[in-house]
Amino acid sequence: MNETPGLIKIGGAELENGPILATLVDALVPLLQQKPMVIVHGGGSDIARLQERLGLEACFVDGLRVTDNACMDVAEMVLSGAVNKRLTARLVQRGVRAIGLSGVDGGLLRAKKLAHPKGDLGRVGEITAVDAACLQDLIAHGFTPVISPISLGDDGCPFNVNADHAALAIASALRVPEMILLTNVPGVLNEGALLPELSAQQAVQMIEAGTIFGGMIPKVQSALAAIDVGVGSACITDLAGLAAHTGTWVFGQTAYASH
Repeated sequence: MNETPGLIKIGGAELENGPILATLVDALVPLLQQKPMVIVHGGGSDIARLQERLGLEACFVDGLRVTDNACMDVAEMVLSGAVNKRLTARLVQRGVRAIGLSGVDGGLLRAKKLAHPKGDLGRVGEITAVDAACLQDLIAHGFTPVISPISLGDDGCPFNVNADHAALAIASALRVPEMILLTNVPGVLNEGALLPELSAQQAVQMIEAGTIFGGMIPKVQSALAAIDVGVGSACITDLAGLAAHTGTWVFGQTAYASH
């Protein structure tokens, strides 16, 4: 299988046990049977619940989870353990050759401490290197990598890396032609109507004009960030849209012109 893979980034809300996970797997299986994909996932809600059970207080700076040593243990247990294996198991059960990994495994994702102007975030890292060859080998052998963003530091210890940032780094390293951003909205709406596609330039103009506003802005900015790292197109969609093959595709200029 030599086809260049796509990538899908899944947040934590869609990975919770129960009907929503079943719906996610139902939507993913046909997609994974059609073409090779890399899955990158988060799991913030599961982390928050376990922290609360353990009496650990959650603290955030600009949306990034402050991660001391105790919280690092929780993040790794949840992301690389419970959530990663939960999704991997469901996919394997449905006939997908899913293989669950974290960035620590094989040194897949290397990271350094993230310096933040507003304070020390603890064991929060930023990606410095991606072993793209490892993922390409797995895909060539018919596996679907399911990746937790926990990454390996130069000190041999793990770093907690934002799943969006990990997904972008992997997408850039693999030069994926397309990336799906699974969110809680069906796509970009204009006067209530779903826009099936936008050029990156149009998306920027709509943000500046206020047509794209509120919680949609960071979602579109994530798509624009994917374009900036070389992804040909990025789709903003939700679970229903993933199943129905709908959403808003944001294209880089070259991809848009040839679409």
